[in-house]
Amino acid sequence: MLTKIVMSAMPTIRKTVNGVDASYRGAFALGDNIQFTVEVPRKLGASAVVLRLCEDGGADRDYPLRFHSTDLGIDIYEGKIDTAVLCGQKDAGLFFYEFLFLRGFDTLFTNTQNQVDFTLIPHSAGRFALTVYEKGYTVPSWFRGKVMYHVFVDRFYCGKGEVEKRDDVILNEEWENGIPQYAKKNGEPLANNMFFGGNLWGVAEKMDYFRSLGVGILYLSPIFRAYSNHKYDTGDYLEIDGMFGGEAAFRHLLKQAKKADIRIMLDGVFNHTGDNSRYFDRYGTYGGHGAYSDPDSEYRDWFCFRSYPDDYEAWWGIDILPKLNLNSQACREFLAGKGGVAEKYIRMGIDGWRLDVADELSNDFLDELRNTVKRASHNEAIILGEVWENAALKEAYGARRRYFQGKQLDSVMNYPFRNGVLHYVLNGDACFFANILKEIYATYPLDVCHSLMNLLGTHDTERILTVLGEENKHLQDESNDILARKRLSPEKRSIALARLKIAAVLQYTVYGVPSIFYGDEAGLEGYHDPFCRRPFPWGREDEELLAFYRTLGELRREHAVFADGDFYVELAESAVLAFSRKSKHEKILVIANMEHHEISYAIAGKANDLLTRTRYEGRVPAESVVVLSVEADGGMQ
Repeated sequence: MLTKIVMSAMPTIRKTVNGVDASYRGAFALGDNIQFTVEVPRKLGASAVVLRLCEDGGADRDYPLRFHSTDLGIDIYEGKIDTAVLCGQKDAGLFFYEFLFLRGFDTLFTNTQNQVDFTLIPHSAGRFALTVYEKGYTVPSWFRGKVMYHVFVDRFYCGKGEVEKRDDVILNEEWENGIPQYAKKNGEPLANNMFFGGNLWGVAEKMDYFRSLGVGILYLSPIFRAYSNHKYDTGDYLEIDGMFGGEAAFRHLLKQAKKADIRIMLDGVFNHTGDNSRYFDRYGTYGGHGAYSDPDSEYRDWFCFRSYPDDYEAWWGIDILPKLNLNSQACREFLAGKGGVAEKYIRMGIDGWRLDVADELSNDFLDELRNTVKRASHNEAIILGEVWENAALKEAYGARRRYFQGKQLDSVMNYPFRNGVLHYVLNGDACFFANILKEIYATYPLDVCHSLMNLLGTHDTERILTVLGEENKHLQDESNDILARKRLSPEKRSIALARLKIAAVLQYTVYGVPSIFYGDEAGLEGYHDPFCRRPFPWGREDEELLAFYRTLGELRREHAVFADGDFYVELAESAVLAFSRKSKHEKILVIANMEHHEISYAIAGKANDLLTRTRYEGRVPAESVVVLSVEADGGMQ
């Protein structure tokens, strides 16, 4: 039976570093001294407080806290952890800890589900995580505060410029209503050789459009030569695909982006290639010199053959995507070493890499990639990984990953945010969403929090508008023939648009960088891949939604607090969520109300709603959100 503790007897735990409150944080630099202050009401009956800590996978160590003083029935205990001493001879580490409250007749343990809040229970359970990262580990400051735009090149815009013509492709010229090529049943083989003609020339032509949205970063789907329209089956890492305009189009795009003050991030698919690649060459396209076609190929050890040549390791067992052997020194150096692929494009002028399936990439590979990219860019390029879970606590293939300890990633795609915001907007569960935010922000280094790629949709997910209109309806029983043409009804679309605006406001105002998947801002719909990859609806955009996204872009440009302000959850109760962003110069309060009725939310002082440019009167309408600029003499309550 669990021990019930009345609220008046619950202790409080605070962390400070260099005199600054760090109670909401759980990641610190090597050498930081963490001061713990625990205030214990006498009603709890505790005679001592102990900090119990262990390195990930190691044995527990106990640190009794020192009794400091008593004040109005509150016993105050203190303790300090030197992270450099904690790590010993290591530069970084991951630890887990809990507090024990010794009461003579029993012992109570802290139990946390979100890395911030806790309950007391009579046994050890949910511990707090403590990440110690290398001293000097930072994320490039230019990244924070930006808006990112995710371009799926073939479906974005057909620009004017020379492109390669291929005899082995199907060109779908029905841009406005064209349906992407699809398999009758999910999982069945699909050629993916139908193109709509989008290219890099077209991306370069739309710089004014990007700027109108406040975009500062373009993230491009893979652009290297490959057989498919999506290019995740790389054929040649050293060649820009001719159907996208080749190197001439890419250099032109880099030039135009620089003029527009927009950074370029490429998609690095370094875990696998296509079977129709220079390195594997299953079909002899590249002269029969690949690992599959020539047992003496220089690329033979770049792949893992169980039985040569037809039995080999492939990503998720998909034989058209043979997995690269990153333990091969030659392979690793080609991709991540000095003068390799990663460095080549940094020197051409890109500003970072998004790493496809980062969980599949080895520690040695990520370490070497970071060293190369940071050296080549004078520490200015960003490395962002595709990780679908909490990246600080991520385990893959039986091993804990160390993405944020200083030698690997700068940031990740924030899929936990997407999960939380969808659950909140669709189900009105503010607590669930708040817990996700608290956990992520408490386990990631602060620089990483400011640089998270906050997404609502990608090429791997259903279109956000479709998700919000279907209300999580399970569509597994619907055939692809139906989904290819299925659209939301006008009523459902209207509901989805209202929900999307709320979700987008939250995306733009929490820690991190909002990422727009091309067409989401224009009202594009679509079910699972490939139906989420329809051509951009030029000339048929939802103008009201587009104007709303432009307003959000202005919001981030005008308010620096979204780039470097602190984040605090003020309230998460039922369907109401309130959080603040605070800096020395500004306070913003965001209140989201997914209740079906208006709510009152009082604040001390005056505030203006930045979305409507009106004075806040203390009420938030049903199923809506306000973004309040709180005047300097006003507080929050």
